[in-house]
Amino acid sequence: MAAAVRHIVRRRLSTAATTTPVPTPGSILNPSSPSTPLTSREKTRLAISLLKSSPPPPPDQILSICRAAALTPETHIDRIALSLAASKLSSAPDTLRDLASTVLTPRHAPHAIVLFGQANLLPDAISTFQSSPSTRSLNALIFACIVSGNHTEAARVFQTFPDAHGVKPNTETFNAIIKSFAESGTIRSFYSVFDEMCKKGLKPNATTFTTALAGFYKEERFDDVGKVLELMKKNGCGESLPVYNVRVQSLCKLGRSGEARALVDEMVKKGTKPSWVTYNHLIYGFCKEGDLEEAKRLYKEMGRKGLVGDINFYFMLIHYLCKGDDFDTALGVYNEIAAKNWVPCFSTMKMLVNGLAGSSRIDEAKGIIEKMKEKFPDKTEGWKEVEEALPH
Repeated sequence: MAAAVRHIVRRRLSTAATTTPVPTPGSILNPSSPSTPLTSREKTRLAISLLKSSPPPPPDQILSICRAAALTPETHIDRIALSLAASKLSSAPDTLRDLASTVLTPRHAPHAIVLFGQANLLPDAISTFQSSPSTRSLNALIFACIVSGNHTEAARVFQTFPDAHGVKPNTETFNAIIKSFAESGTIRSFYSVFDEMCKKGLKPNATTFTTALAGFYKEERFDDVGKVLELMKKNGCGESLPVYNVRVQSLCKLGRSGEARALVDEMVKKGTKPSWVTYNHLIYGFCKEGDLEEAKRLYKEMGRKGLVGDINFYFMLIHYLCKGDDFDTALGVYNEIAAKNWVPCFSTMKMLVNGLAGSSRIDEAKGIIEKMKEKFPDKTEGWKEVEEALPH
């Protein structure tokens, strides 16, 4: 249905005359059946599908889609749609301003601030904060600076805006600026900000420390990792599973997956059980380092423990297995998730099909192609090309 919606909307956009009347919400979101009632979730899903269409809709159509879906930042899926719209409108600031003013109410100021940040419109984010100053808006503004990549502005906002606008920072405010330090390569500033936080009587939480740990690992300041772990203990935060997961992920990002695996062993000895997220980091790390055997061993271990990953975990694993020419295992993993109606992207499935065909498994390759054509009619031409290129 979503594929048909994308096709019809693209055709409408390309052929509509300038005198075409403004379409109704139903004709925008569900043009094949504009009078069919839709739930708010269905509207949002259709809006996301339209916003992701290629080529993307023009700015005024993006605004119409958001209005037709009656998006609101009250729900997670609507926030995803609004963020997607903002990223598409980075080159159309006036339209994004219209979106912020007509879709978001004044109490949604923090969300509007973040949307402006995603579109690299920090002056608008700042003016929105100034019109509705609050601790939540301050935190949103620092986050907007981070997502726009302007860490200098994040520091300025953190240092000067609370006093200038009579806003009291909270723990989340400090966590946000620590995140900026971690992402900008200035995590050494963590200690001074941490001291200031404590002087203000604010209690650090797990996010405070995990963010700092990720930053110190990223800069390979391993002595500081130890210092942060000691600070955690002094502040009543033990090495919980989320803390271990951040450490495992950080080591794997550095290409030190063997050390990460040893850390997990240490974690288990201390009585903390790994989650599927732990395995996700480890398997991704070993895949990146080209050690598919260890990745497969961990995947089997994960299965024995009854742990199930999310959709992206399986897509990642299939991708790397195909890259490593292990098409048997890749097909096995694909068959496991096919029952859940989960299908990796076209490029990964193409690798799998070509790999099977290259291993003289033409019938299996063609069987997958037929399933893909049926499931994704908008990709039919692409799959026909793949099929025609298969060995006969």
